Amino acid sequence: MPQYAILVQPSANRVYSQQAARLVRNELLALDELLLDGRVGARGGPVERTIGGVPYLVVDAPDLAADDLRVVANLSSLFALFELRDDGALLPVDLQRLDRYDDDLLTILKYVGKTNEQLTRLLLNLTAAAALPLDGFLGSRVRVLDPVCGRGTTLNQALMYGWDAYGVDVDRRDVEAYTAFAARWLQDKRLKHRSSSSRVRVAGAKLGRRTTFELAATKDEYRAGDVQTLEITQGDTLDTDRMYRAGFFDVVVADAPYGIQHGSVTGPRTPSRSPRDLLTDAIPVWTRVLRRGGAMGLAWNTKVLPREDLVAMLEDAGLEPLEDAPFLGLSHRVDQAIERDVVVARKPR
Repeated sequence: MPQYAILVQPSANRVYSQQAARLVRNELLALDELLLDGRVGARGGPVERTIGGVPYLVVDAPDLAADDLRVVANLSSLFALFELRDDGALLPVDLQRLDRYDDDLLTILKYVGKTNEQLTRLLLNLTAAAALPLDGFLGSRVRVLDPVCGRGTTLNQALMYGWDAYGVDVDRRDVEAYTAFAARWLQDKRLKHRSSSSRVRVAGAKLGRRTTFELAATKDEYRAGDVQTLEITQGDTLDTDRMYRAGFFDVVVADAPYGIQHGSVTGPRTPSRSPRDLLTDAIPVWTRVLRRGGAMGLAWNTKVLPREDLVAMLEDAGLEPLEDAPFLGLSHRVDQAIERDVVVARKPR
């Protein structure tokens, strides 16, 4: 009966690396609950085990089908996957990831306050899995919104998966920096694309400025009209439901502002260390642009906003937070002042 051994990807962030095995274990159990019909957890779930002096996560899951392994291949911190033979031999498994582009799309941008790419992938994986069936997760064109997108870490991960990525951010410098990066990256990779820019106006009111890219991984796809959309709007996230129609997005994912680097703005441009005021106002707005059956995933600093308070905000907006065991095991330390957690909530059909 086959077992699988997951080699956890090392991270440049030493603090995250120390917690990565636990996080990917809970990520896998959550994906198992959402997409894999419990086939991973049926025999106790992943366990940490040292093989040849190297730590692995070992999964006793003989009933995994090809599509199940495609889900596993996209785990946020999976570096390599092996079949573990009875004699202890490790046989590499050919991974069929969703990734469509070179990984420098995710790693080339470096700046203070950037969200760890592995955490971004974990958050996007779980939120999309809560919104989609297995075949949708593996093969549909998903519309992803990051309503506080900053310099585009989440947008890049959505693009990597072949999904449509939309971002909103109030910071003009961040939006301009990301737009310039996207244009340069597309040119450097010689990917067929077109772009346009326009002002966003509703009922005569100017809400912001928008840049839209339409791109494809291959020339044949581009010629056939099989293109992805990347759209970035510089504007107030509280106007998102005026910028987009109700139910437009399958998935809303956000790393909520925290601390000084990610200070939220409330009232008449008053900086705040807490995301509470922003999320109180923004979650109902983001919920309106989320389709029925879609899902919202948030990462935030629990030192300034307790989990139970954020869960209550989501429930007040009519969402259904997923509070089973795997979803309660994703809290992790970032530094002395930041303990980040993840919450995922569905919008009822």
